[in-house]
Amino acid sequence: MKLRSRLAVFFAKLVYKASTRLKRGSGSSLPGRIAACIEPEILSELSCMVRRKIIVVTGTNGKTTTNGILTHVLEAHGLKVISNRLGANLPDGVVSAFVLAADTRGGIDADYACIEVDELSTESVFSRLRPDCVIVTNIFRDQMDRIGEVDTVSKRIQAALKHVPEAELVINGDDVCSRLLADCCGNPVTTYGLDEKLAENLPTGPREIVFCPACGARLKYDLVQYAQLGIWHCPACGFHRLRPDISAADLHFDGCYSFTLAGTPMRTPIREPYNVYNTLAAYAALWILGAPRSNFRPVIEQFDFGNDRENTFTVNGTHVQLFLAKNPVGFQQKLFLIRQDPKPKDVFIQINDTKLDGEDISWLWDVDYDALSDASVETVTVGGIRGGDMGLCLKYEGIPCRYATDILHTIRDLTLQGSRNLYIVTNYSGLYRTGRMLQGLQSVGKGGW
Repeated sequence: MKLRSRLAVFFAKLVYKASTRLKRGSGSSLPGRIAACIEPEILSELSCMVRRKIIVVTGTNGKTTTNGILTHVLEAHGLKVISNRLGANLPDGVVSAFVLAADTRGGIDADYACIEVDELSTESVFSRLRPDCVIVTNIFRDQMDRIGEVDTVSKRIQAALKHVPEAELVINGDDVCSRLLADCCGNPVTTYGLDEKLAENLPTGPREIVFCPACGARLKYDLVQYAQLGIWHCPACGFHRLRPDISAADLHFDGCYSFTLAGTPMRTPIREPYNVYNTLAAYAALWILGAPRSNFRPVIEQFDFGNDRENTFTVNGTHVQLFLAKNPVGFQQKLFLIRQDPKPKDVFIQINDTKLDGEDISWLWDVDYDALSDASVETVTVGGIRGGDMGLCLKYEGIPCRYATDILHTIRDLTLQGSRNLYIVTNYSGLYRTGRMLQGLQSVGKGGW
């Protein structure tokens, strides 16, 4: 490795140690920014040292979970894996994952790299990282002011794939938006999907595509999972969902999912329907690459699908569930989980509009909030910078709510005087701050008030 690259790694590690010691963030992006400033080609140089394969996960929802499954399965086989585990998926975060994994001489000791990449960063990253496999989990609307409509995302991923024409492309064939990639790129394609309904009472929510992208006729669905995912075809031109190469059978949901995958029955801790798809995505990538996967079942049966985004706490004797909801499809799925809980509950929804969240929060109007009317919900409280907008959405649905300005005292009141079962739904900027707050309250206990 050339001296300049070694200096890039050295200073990146120095910055990481300083930032973590001073508690100035997680250090997941700044080291990469420093390294790339010193040596712009540092990612290309370090990624070439990975001995076996580089797997990239992109798409709207499910990137962190899918990437986590891949990492855990490979590490359970005793393999060394580089991964941006904290979900820092912009270019600086990707570079950080490699420079922090390097030794003091700039060497990389890794069998695989499993890297999550933001959809709009794919072209910049792919041209330097050169992945062997690309997983596209799904394409939904998300952060409209930054990303735009779903066709914008699709075109960006198509452009990125031109840099890696031989990479294996793994797509959710049930997703109309992702299915388009199979026809628009020249990469070898593997699909995953489901021929059975995930859950009978699963809300479908809004669809990103209603009309055939090939001819404009209305698509016909034989089975709808949620959003535009399902078994579909165009009756006019024949454009259709591809039969999945990897699927799950014998789906059963009784609070958690059990199913058969590759002939192996699994009883999983999965409560969220979308995590069945994430599990299939990870397995499909390992399968097509011929990567070790014999321990897939035990890893999945013990895997934490929350990823610090769906944590539970106990505060003042109250069970508190923290959920992330960053777009209409994700929010709809969280409401499904709230409805699945038959016990009385309180719900607190915190909505912000920082750059991290996306400054356009019009997507709130695309969510069906009926679940809050018939899910044994005793009280609904809204807060955050755009809590008023959230409250207006609920007003139009006829759902009473109150507005809170002090999150800490709101949580205190709800845990002390509420139903003893509290759900908190927030978008990105409130997630980790609220999580740290709940962790502190859980540690302090009632006496801390």
